[in-house]
Amino acid sequence: MNNQTTKEKLLTAQYTSLQFFKAIEEQQLIVAGKTEQQLNDEVCKLAQQFGIATHWHKKIVRAGKNTLAIYPDNPPGRVIAEDDILFIDLGPIVDGYEADIGRTYVLGNDARKHKLKNDVEKAWYEIQEWYQKQAFIKAADLFELAEEKAKAYGWDFIGAIAGHIVGAYPHEQPDDPNSLELDIHPSNPNNIFLKDANGNDRHWILELQFADPENEIGAYFEQLL
Repeated sequence: MNNQTTKEKLLTAQYTSLQFFKAIEEQQLIVAGKTEQQLNDEVCKLAQQFGIATHWHKKIVRAGKNTLAIYPDNPPGRVIAEDDILFIDLGPIVDGYEADIGRTYVLGNDARKHKLKNDVEKAWYEIQEWYQKQAFIKAADLFELAEEKAKAYGWDFIGAIAGHIVGAYPHEQPDDPNSLELDIHPSNPNNIFLKDANGNDRHWILELQFADPENEIGAYFEQLL
């Protein structure tokens, strides 16, 4: 009998997914000359070796100026260039539980691209450290903090949201399909520590997308808060 809590199962799903992402790097799948779709296909094939056969949201590989596209967008595909910046955003389902992982990669030695990649990751962990000390956070305030972090590092925050819930697949949905109550969004005034309708804890993903629109580069970092 499996007595793991939902939190433990989500952490297990994330751990498995992170091992999968590590394998993407170790197998050197990210190289110039491939299309975004080719890399996407190869990554999803590799995922099967980790028991990941399905994903709960669309699978994203975006390179170069496409890193300025936000989740709902579907920009024309690109070929990965020699000195590109790119990110991968996947929603693996592991043993019936959702992960949501986003990572940025830089090909070449462009200092500004490497700074962007490193800054979005540092900002993510700084927000997580602050979050873990709180007992009440309005979703709108957390979104505002994400914007402030981007600005402090010298970038624009371009995400439409800064996160959302995950859970057993499929995760909880609001009664009103147009509601933002389960998103970290500037129009959501709710405390993210509110329980669900059954009195259970909710579990949140924090996603940060920083960008330098003038130079057409963006970076992304996402995982379980």
